[in-house]
Amino acid sequence: MSEAPAKPPGPAAVAAAAATIAPYIRHTPLLRAEVDGRPVLLKLEHLQRSGSFKLRGALTALLGGDRPEHVVTASGGNHGLGVATAAGLLGLPATVFVPEAVPETKARRIEEAGARLVRRGGTYAEAAAAATDAAAEPGARYLPAYDHPDVIAGQGTVAAEVVAEAPDVDAVAVAVGGGGLAAGTVLAAGGRVTVAVEPEHCCALHHALAAGEPVDAEVDSVAASALGATRVGELPFAILTAADVHSVLVTDDELLAARERLWDEFRLLVEPAAAVPFAAWLAGRVPGELPCIVLCGANTDR
Repeated sequence: MSEAPAKPPGPAAVAAAAATIAPYIRHTPLLRAEVDGRPVLLKLEHLQRSGSFKLRGALTALLGGDRPEHVVTASGGNHGLGVATAAGLLGLPATVFVPEAVPETKARRIEEAGARLVRRGGTYAEAAAAATDAAAEPGARYLPAYDHPDVIAGQGTVAAEVVAEAPDVDAVAVAVGGGGLAAGTVLAAGGRVTVAVEPEHCCALHHALAAGEPVDAEVDSVAASALGATRVGELPFAILTAADVHSVLVTDDELLAARERLWDEFRLLVEPAAAVPFAAWLAGRVPGELPCIVLCGANTDR
Protein backbone atom coordinates (compact mmCIF):
# COMPACT_ATOMS: atom_id res chain seq x y z
CA MET A 1 0.00 0.00 0.00
CA SER A 2 1.83 3.05 -1.26
CA GLU A 3 1.21 6.46 0.29
CA ALA A 4 0.58 9.75 -1.46
CA PRO A 5 2.42 12.82 -0.23
CA ALA A 6 0.52 14.70 2.49
CA LYS A 7 0.72 18.27 3.70
CA PRO A 8 3.99 19.35 5.34
CA PRO A 9 4.30 18.66 9.08
CA GLY A 10 4.80 21.38 11.68
CA PRO A 11 6.92 21.77 14.82
CA ALA A 12 4.38 19.83 16.91
CA ALA A 13 4.99 16.79 14.73
CA VAL A 14 8.68 16.86 15.66
CA ALA A 15 7.84 16.90 19.37
CA ALA A 16 5.46 13.98 18.88
CA ALA A 17 8.09 12.08 16.92
CA ALA A 18 10.67 12.59 19.67
CA ALA A 19 8.35 11.00 22.22
CA THR A 20 7.46 8.14 19.86
CA ILE A 21 10.98 7.07 18.98
CA ALA A 22 12.67 7.76 22.32
CA PRO A 23 12.67 4.08 23.42
CA TYR A 24 14.52 3.01 20.27
CA ILE A 25 17.14 5.65 19.43
CA ARG A 26 20.28 7.06 20.99
CA HIS A 27 20.24 10.65 22.22
CA THR A 28 23.53 11.43 20.51
CA PRO A 29 26.18 13.65 22.13
CA LEU A 30 26.64 17.36 21.47
CA LEU A 31 30.29 18.44 21.57
CA ARG A 32 31.24 22.05 22.35
CA ALA A 33 34.53 22.77 20.64
CA GLU A 34 36.79 25.49 19.33
CA VAL A 35 38.45 25.25 15.92
CA ASP A 36 40.71 27.93 14.49
CA GLY A 37 39.75 30.13 17.42
CA ARG A 38 36.04 29.92 16.68
CA PRO A 39 33.42 28.21 18.87
CA VAL A 40 31.30 25.52 17.27
CA LEU A 41 28.95 22.75 18.31
CA LEU A 42 29.24 19.30 16.75
CA LYS A 43 26.16 17.06 16.91
CA LEU A 44 27.59 13.54 16.83
CA GLU A 45 24.66 11.94 15.04
CA HIS A 46 27.02 9.56 13.26
CA LEU A 47 26.96 7.65 16.56
CA GLN A 48 23.26 6.89 16.08
CA ARG A 49 22.13 3.27 15.81
CA SER A 50 22.45 2.22 12.14
CA GLY A 51 25.24 4.79 11.73
CA SER A 52 23.12 7.76 10.67
CA PHE A 53 20.12 9.97 11.48
CA LYS A 54 17.94 8.01 9.05
CA LEU A 55 16.74 5.63 11.78
CA ARG A 56 14.76 8.48 13.34
CA GLY A 57 12.58 9.11 10.31
CA ALA A 58 12.10 5.43 9.54
CA LEU A 59 10.92 4.66 13.07
CA THR A 60 8.61 7.67 13.15
CA ALA A 61 6.95 6.61 9.90
CA LEU A 62 6.61 2.93 10.79
CA LEU A 63 5.25 3.66 14.27
CA GLY A 64 2.90 6.36 13.01
CA GLY A 65 0.76 4.51 10.48
CA ASP A 66 -1.02 1.21 10.01
CA ARG A 67 1.38 -1.66 10.54
CA PRO A 68 2.29 -3.16 7.16
CA GLU A 69 3.09 -6.79 6.49
CA HIS A 70 6.22 -5.83 4.56
CA VAL A 71 8.27 -2.63 4.28
CA VAL A 72 9.81 -1.65 0.95
CA THR A 73 12.14 1.27 0.30
CA ALA A 74 14.85 2.63 -1.97
CA SER A 75 18.08 4.15 -0.77
CA GLY A 76 21.60 5.18 -1.62
CA GLY A 77 22.51 3.32 1.57
CA ASN A 78 21.81 5.18 4.81
CA HIS A 79 18.01 5.35 4.56
CA GLY A 80 17.95 1.68 3.62
CA LEU A 81 20.04 0.84 6.66
CA GLY A 82 17.77 2.99 8.83
CA VAL A 83 14.68 1.23 7.49
CA ALA A 84 16.28 -2.19 7.86
CA THR A 85 17.23 -1.41 11.45
CA ALA A 86 13.81 0.05 12.28
CA ALA A 87 12.02 -2.92 10.71
CA GLY A 88 14.20 -5.29 12.71
CA LEU A 89 13.40 -3.46 15.95
CA LEU A 90 9.69 -3.67 15.16
CA GLY A 91 9.71 -7.26 13.89
CA LEU A 92 8.84 -6.41 10.27
CA PRO A 93 10.31 -7.88 7.08
CA ALA A 94 11.95 -5.30 4.82
CA THR A 95 13.25 -5.10 1.26
CA VAL A 96 15.69 -2.35 0.29
CA PHE A 97 16.35 -1.41 -3.34
CA VAL A 98 19.73 0.28 -3.89
CA PRO A 99 21.63 1.53 -6.95
CA GLU A 100 24.12 -0.97 -8.33
CA ALA A 101 27.01 1.27 -7.25
CA VAL A 102 26.00 1.28 -3.58
CA PRO A 103 29.09 1.20 -1.31
CA GLU A 104 29.75 -2.35 -0.13
CA THR A 105 29.87 -1.25 3.51
CA LYS A 106 26.30 0.02 3.32
CA ALA A 107 25.06 -2.98 1.32
CA ARG A 108 26.60 -5.43 3.78
CA ARG A 109 25.15 -3.64 6.79
CA ILE A 110 21.65 -3.51 5.26
CA GLU A 111 21.73 -7.28 4.85
CA GLU A 112 23.21 -7.78 8.32
CA ALA A 113 20.30 -5.77 9.74
CA GLY A 114 17.98 -8.42 8.31
CA ALA A 115 16.61 -6.80 5.16
CA ARG A 116 16.56 -8.27 1.66
CA LEU A 117 18.84 -6.20 -0.58
CA VAL A 118 18.04 -5.68 -4.26
CA ARG A 119 20.49 -3.86 -6.52
CA ARG A 120 18.65 -2.08 -9.33
CA GLY A 121 19.66 0.72 -11.70
CA GLY A 122 22.48 3.20 -11.84
CA THR A 123 20.85 5.97 -9.77
CA TYR A 124 18.70 6.41 -6.70
CA ALA A 125 15.78 7.40 -8.94
CA GLU A 126 15.96 4.10 -10.83
CA ALA A 127 16.13 2.12 -7.59
CA ALA A 128 13.15 4.09 -6.25
CA ALA A 129 11.07 3.32 -9.35
CA ALA A 130 11.73 -0.40 -8.90
CA ALA A 131 10.90 -0.21 -5.19
CA THR A 132 7.64 1.61 -5.89
CA ASP A 133 6.61 -1.17 -8.26
CA ALA A 134 7.45 -3.82 -5.66
CA ALA A 135 5.45 -2.00 -3.00
CA ALA A 136 2.28 -2.37 -5.08
CA GLU A 137 1.96 -5.92 -3.77
CA PRO A 138 -0.81 -6.48 -1.16
CA GLY A 139 0.30 -5.78 2.42
CA ALA A 140 3.46 -3.91 1.37
CA ARG A 141 4.20 -0.31 2.27
CA TYR A 142 6.66 1.93 0.48
CA LEU A 143 8.61 4.17 2.85
CA PRO A 144 10.11 7.22 1.10
CA ALA A 145 13.58 8.39 2.01
CA TYR A 146 12.59 12.03 2.56
CA ASP A 147 9.30 13.02 0.90
CA HIS A 148 7.01 11.97 3.76
CA PRO A 149 5.69 14.03 6.70
CA ASP A 150 6.56 11.43 9.35
CA VAL A 151 10.06 10.97 7.97
CA ILE A 152 10.65 14.73 8.02
CA ALA A 153 9.32 15.01 11.58
CA GLY A 154 11.57 12.18 12.71
CA GLN A 155 14.64 13.76 11.17
CA GLY A 156 13.76 17.00 12.95
CA THR A 157 14.38 15.34 16.29
CA VAL A 158 18.12 15.77 15.68
CA ALA A 159 17.84 19.56 15.81
CA ALA A 160 15.29 19.33 18.62
CA GLU A 161 17.93 17.67 20.77
CA VAL A 162 20.44 20.35 19.83
CA VAL A 163 18.29 23.36 20.76
CA ALA A 164 17.10 21.69 23.98
CA GLU A 165 20.67 21.04 25.11
CA ALA A 166 22.21 24.26 23.74
CA PRO A 167 19.57 27.01 23.56
CA ASP A 168 22.36 29.51 22.79
CA VAL A 169 22.93 27.92 19.37
CA ASP A 170 22.01 30.40 16.61
CA ALA A 171 22.39 28.35 13.40
CA VAL A 172 22.24 24.67 12.46
CA ALA A 173 24.13 23.40 9.40
CA VAL A 174 23.19 20.11 7.77
CA ALA A 175 24.05 18.18 4.63
CA VAL A 176 21.28 17.92 2.03
CA GLY A 177 20.31 15.10 -0.29
CA GLY A 178 16.55 14.93 -0.75
CA GLY A 179 15.94 17.54 1.93
CA GLY A 180 14.35 15.58 4.77
CA LEU A 181 16.95 16.43 7.42
CA ALA A 182 17.08 20.09 6.40
CA ALA A 183 13.29 20.39 6.44
CA GLY A 184 13.06 18.71 9.84
CA THR A 185 15.76 21.05 11.11
CA VAL A 186 13.71 24.08 10.05
CA LEU A 187 10.73 22.74 12.01
CA ALA A 188 12.75 22.11 15.17
CA ALA A 189 15.14 25.07 15.11
CA GLY A 190 12.76 27.56 16.67
CA GLY A 191 13.47 30.31 14.15
CA ARG A 192 17.23 29.80 14.12
CA VAL A 193 18.93 29.83 10.75
CA THR A 194 19.13 26.51 8.94
CA VAL A 195 22.12 26.19 6.63
CA ALA A 196 21.59 23.62 3.87
CA VAL A 197 24.95 22.47 2.50
CA GLU A 198 25.56 20.43 -0.66
CA PRO A 199 28.49 19.41 -2.85
CA GLU A 200 28.69 21.73 -5.86
CA HIS A 201 27.99 18.95 -8.37
CA CYS A 202 25.40 17.15 -6.26
CA CYS A 203 22.98 19.89 -5.26
CA ALA A 204 19.33 19.18 -5.98
CA LEU A 205 18.12 21.76 -3.45
CA HIS A 206 20.35 24.53 -4.78
CA HIS A 207 19.02 23.95 -8.30
CA ALA A 208 15.43 23.79 -7.03
CA LEU A 209 15.76 27.09 -5.21
CA ALA A 210 17.14 28.71 -8.36
CA ALA A 211 14.32 27.29 -10.48
CA GLY A 212 11.56 27.95 -7.96
CA GLU A 213 10.54 24.29 -7.98
CA PRO A 214 12.12 20.84 -7.65
CA VAL A 215 14.06 19.97 -10.81
CA ASP A 216 16.37 17.17 -11.86
CA ALA A 217 20.03 17.77 -11.01
CA GLU A 218 23.34 16.10 -11.73
CA VAL A 219 24.83 13.71 -9.22
CA ASP A 220 28.63 13.76 -9.28
CA SER A 221 30.39 13.81 -5.92
CA VAL A 222 32.36 11.61 -3.55
CA ALA A 223 29.39 12.10 -1.22
CA ALA A 224 26.82 10.94 -3.78
CA SER A 225 26.01 7.64 -2.09
CA ALA A 226 24.35 9.60 0.73
CA LEU A 227 23.46 12.90 -0.98
CA GLY A 228 22.69 11.59 -4.45
CA ALA A 229 19.01 12.49 -4.78
CA THR A 230 18.45 13.74 -8.32
CA ARG A 231 15.52 15.88 -7.20
CA VAL A 232 14.65 17.42 -3.83
CA GLY A 233 11.39 16.19 -2.27
CA GLU A 234 8.19 18.19 -2.73
CA LEU A 235 7.40 18.34 0.99
CA PRO A 236 10.92 19.30 2.08
CA PHE A 237 11.01 21.95 -0.64
CA ALA A 238 7.75 23.47 0.60
CA ILE A 239 9.14 23.71 4.13
CA LEU A 240 12.54 25.01 3.10
CA THR A 241 11.21 27.74 0.81
CA ALA A 242 8.92 29.04 3.57
CA ALA A 243 11.83 29.49 6.00
CA ASP A 244 15.07 31.42 6.41
CA VAL A 245 17.29 28.78 4.81
CA HIS A 246 20.81 29.46 3.55
CA SER A 247 21.82 27.27 0.61
CA VAL A 248 25.59 26.75 0.53
CA LEU A 249 27.87 24.73 -1.75
CA VAL A 250 31.27 23.13 -1.12
CA THR A 251 33.71 21.36 -3.40
CA ASP A 252 34.67 17.72 -3.08
CA ASP A 253 38.19 18.82 -2.16
CA GLU A 254 36.78 20.98 0.65
CA LEU A 255 34.58 18.24 2.07
CA LEU A 256 37.37 15.67 1.97
CA ALA A 257 39.72 18.07 3.71
CA ALA A 258 37.03 18.73 6.33
CA ARG A 259 36.63 15.00 6.85
CA GLU A 260 40.36 14.68 7.47
CA ARG A 261 40.21 17.62 9.85
CA LEU A 262 37.49 15.94 11.91
CA TRP A 263 39.71 12.90 12.23
CA ASP A 264 42.93 14.78 12.92
CA GLU A 265 41.42 17.21 15.43
CA PHE A 266 38.76 15.10 17.18
CA ARG A 267 39.34 11.50 16.08
CA LEU A 268 35.83 11.55 14.59
CA LEU A 269 35.49 9.22 11.60
CA VAL A 270 32.52 10.16 9.41
CA GLU A 271 31.48 9.43 5.85
CA PRO A 272 32.09 12.14 3.21
CA ALA A 273 28.49 13.42 3.31
CA ALA A 274 28.72 14.10 7.04
CA ALA A 275 31.72 16.37 6.53
CA VAL A 276 29.87 18.62 4.06
CA PRO A 277 28.47 21.12 6.61
CA PHE A 278 31.75 21.18 8.52
CA ALA A 279 33.49 22.07 5.25
CA ALA A 280 31.13 25.00 4.79
CA TRP A 281 31.82 26.18 8.34
CA LEU A 282 35.59 25.92 7.93
CA ALA A 283 35.28 28.04 4.77
CA GLY A 284 33.34 30.74 6.62
CA ARG A 285 30.05 30.08 4.82
CA VAL A 286 27.98 29.27 7.92
CA PRO A 287 26.64 32.32 9.80
CA GLY A 288 26.18 32.62 13.55
CA GLU A 289 28.17 33.23 16.70
CA LEU A 290 27.59 29.65 17.88
CA PRO A 291 26.50 27.38 15.03
CA CYS A 292 25.91 23.65 15.29
CA ILE A 293 27.28 21.31 12.64
CA VAL A 294 25.34 18.05 12.33
CA LEU A 295 27.64 15.11 11.57
CA CYS A 296 24.94 12.95 10.07
CA GLY A 297 26.52 9.57 9.30
CA ALA A 298 29.50 7.23 9.54
CA ASN A 299 28.73 4.41 7.16
CA THR A 300 32.10 4.31 5.46
CA ASP A 301 34.90 1.84 4.79
CA ARG A 302 37.37 4.28 6.28
